[in-house]
Amino acid sequence: MCNLYAMTSSQQAICALMQVMEDCAGNLPPLPAIYPDMLAPVVRQAESGGRELAMLRWGMPGPAQFGGHPVTNIRNTRSPHWRRWLGPAHRCLVPVTAFCEWQDTRPGKTPVWFALHEQRPLFAFAGIWTRWTGIRGTKANPVEGEHQLYGFLTTEANGVVGPIHPKAMPVLLTSPDEMDNWLEAPWEIARELQRPLPDGQMRIVAKGKRQDEEGQ
Repeated sequence: MCNLYAMTSSQQAICALMQVMEDCAGNLPPLPAIYPDMLAPVVRQAESGGRELAMLRWGMPGPAQFGGHPVTNIRNTRSPHWRRWLGPAHRCLVPVTAFCEWQDTRPGKTPVWFALHEQRPLFAFAGIWTRWTGIRGTKANPVEGEHQLYGFLTTEANGVVGPIHPKAMPVLLTSPDEMDNWLEAPWEIARELQRPLPDGQMRIVAKGKRQDEEGQ
C-alpha cells in the first residue's frame, strides 16, 4: 500500500503536462513527503469545462461496513462502493514525482522510493475524488465541514516494485494520451489503464531514510 509519495515538480510543469486551464492551488511549494490526510494537488475536470488544479485531502470515504475509515489506495473497482466514482466527473490526476513502499527489513522497515528515472520527472496516479462532509484531520487539529477527498487506483506489482512490495503498486499514467483517457474516456476504455507500468519504464531512485527525515 502506497501511503507516502512526493511531488517536487513545479506548478507550471503540472499545468503544462496535464493541460490545466484554471489554477486554484495557490502558491504550491515542493512537497517532498505527502502522507494520508494531507492536502495535495489534484487535476480534475472543472465544472466550467477544461481542467483545474486544486488542493484536495488524501483519503476517500471508506465502506460503511468497515467503519468508513479513509481509504488512500483503491484496488477493487468492481465494488459498488467505488463504482459510483469511476465516471469522468469523479476521476482525477494526482501529480507525482516519486512514491515510496516499505521493504520488510530488520530491525525496522526500509523506505524505498520509485520514479520513472533518477531525474524524477512528473507523472500522475490515476485518481478518483468526491465531496464529503464530516471531521478530518488529527485529534489535535480536527477540521469539520465539507471536504474534497481523493484516492488513487492500485494494481498488481510489476518486477521493479514486486520484490519490495509484492501485493500492489499505484496505477501510473506517464503520457498525455493516458491522462486524457483517464479523465475523459468511458469506463470501458479507462479501466484498461489499471495495469502495472512496464518494468523498463521505472526504477528505484532512493533507499533508506534521509538524515532530515523529510521524505525523498
